[in-house]
Amino acid sequence: MANNEYTYKQERLARYAKALGNPARIAIMEFLAAQDECFFGQLHEELPIAKATCSQHLSELKDAGLIKGEIDGLRTRYCIDQKNWKECKLLFEEFIAKCPCNRNKRPEGNSSKCNCK
Repeated sequence: MANNEYTYKQERLARYAKALGNPARIAIMEFLAAQDECFFGQLHEELPIAKATCSQHLSELKDAGLIKGEIDGLRTRYCIDQKNWKECKLLFEEFIAKCPCNRNKRPEGNSSKCNCK
């Protein structure tokens, strides 16, 4: 990179990757993906972590834009931010597709210069 600046896509992909870089956050996203929305208490009951830790993970996911949190009385309701989740999926797909083993698919038995297995 000649100008030492990252593209928007690189910045967004790195932010999503950081937010998803913890097993507890993956578990939170899987839990939210299985339903339309849930409250903090439901999430905390599902995860083997302290309330404060759960709250920190939710904050990280929210800061990255992967989830939304809406206050409903004394409770907070969480759901996946569908627009950003779609962007995240697309960015990861584009990134993974750049590997030579994902381009120019060769029939089995033909050698490829890619060392990915």
